Amino acid sequence: MRLHLRTKRPIPWSETRNKIPRGWTTPFWAVEWLSEWVAYFLSNWNLLQVLDYARGFGVIIAIIFYFSESGDRIKQKHYQAWQVINTAQGKGGNGGRIEALQELNADRVPLVGVDVSGAFLQGLHLDQGHMARANLEAADVRNAVLVSADFSNADLRSANFRECSCARVSFRGATLDDADFWGADLRGADFTGTSLTNTDLGNADLRGMDWKHIESVRKANIRGIRNAPEGFVAWALKNGAVQAPSISP
Repeated sequence: MRLHLRTKRPIPWSETRNKIPRGWTTPFWAVEWLSEWVAYFLSNWNLLQVLDYARGFGVIIAIIFYFSESGDRIKQKHYQAWQVINTAQGKGGNGGRIEALQELNADRVPLVGVDVSGAFLQGLHLDQGHMARANLEAADVRNAVLVSADFSNADLRSANFRECSCARVSFRGATLDDADFWGADLRGADFTGTSLTNTDLGNADLRGMDWKHIESVRKANIRGIRNAPEGFVAWALKNGAVQAPSISP
């Protein structure tokens, strides 16, 4: 909002004309003199000041309405994201689901039970995502960043997690049969109660992995695993794991 200052009354034209140093500049001085009078009248016109106050007040009202409706805008944004996910359910490809999932997760919206089976989600970023009981069967999530996400009791059968960042992920009670974790970062991951039947862990980093309560490792491939916790390899081989070449990435 501008500060209104009342200008001084201009001097008469006769006095201004006497100050003109050169006659040929008279038109320019006349324009300047007229401008001074216009500015003088406008500076004393209270209506302009009222209009300026009204404009500033309108901005304040607009700001108030903007913030008061922010909750509705967020709800609308979440509704549209869920609509994208649900519309593409059961279909292959991306279908905008990567952006929708990331947007919801960024707003800390739980993704519990979400169904993205068969979806192409390569490169998905879902740090600390709440994906309990989600269905990612046969989904392609290669190179995804899923650090500290919760996939407890999720259906992850035949999912492709190659070279994913899965550090500190909870897979408690999840079904990971036929899943592919080749080269994945599984440091500190929790596999309590998890089924890893025929799962490929080749070249994965298992440092600090919670493995002592894994439900099944029958035919799981552990060839080339890195930083395996003490006792894991012997236990896995004893319970049906194998050391076979992984399929090339």
